[in-house]
Amino acid sequence: MQIQYYGHSCFKITTKPAGRGQDDVVIFIDPFDKSVGLRPPQGNANLVLVTHDHPDHNNVEALKGEPSVIDIPGEYSVKGVNIMGISAYHDAKEGAERGQNTIFVLESEEMRICHLGDLGHDLTEKQLEVINGVDILMVPIGGKYTIDGEKACDVVRKIEPNMVVPMHYKINGSTVDVADEKKFCSEMGNCPKDKVSKFSIKKKDLEEKNMEVVLMGIE
Repeated sequence: MQIQYYGHSCFKITTKPAGRGQDDVVIFIDPFDKSVGLRPPQGNANLVLVTHDHPDHNNVEALKGEPSVIDIPGEYSVKGVNIMGISAYHDAKEGAERGQNTIFVLESEEMRICHLGDLGHDLTEKQLEVINGVDILMVPIGGKYTIDGEKACDVVRKIEPNMVVPMHYKINGSTVDVADEKKFCSEMGNCPKDKVSKFSIKKKDLEEKNMEVVLMGIE
């Protein structure tokens, strides 16, 4: 499996759910528009996950192909990838300020990946039960529109994933008014010095990892 970061909350996941020799399944999560200040994602997609209906997260039109689009909670299976959409909120007032947010957990190649979207509140016990046991956690850390770096660390420690991928934070070129990674990294204490734009991962690579942080930037 390969995970590539486009900035903001957008990732491209390329996976072979049925094993070697099978066709790649290309998944985009939260494709953004030009309002972010970064170059919107491009390319063919088989599946697009949209955590909420804001222009900086739902620019599905930028992608090619005829992808399946999932933008509401529920259980799904697309091309061998299992997806669980969990209802959550974009703020700490049950959606009164910024509306709904869908947390996605996807399963492929024996790995479970959770993208928290623009989570704006503490996770409930019920949400934690569903998310529990994920291998890779994509967590917003920039504050203002989502949980901040300190709260994000609390969430990470409750979930205890093998790997943590921060998102929705200030990177070069982004015009979104959010904080950078410093607060989160100060709290976590194990951020690497360098950022990567993409990485490949297998289930066996995760076995020795415990809340290992991977900082991602864009090419």
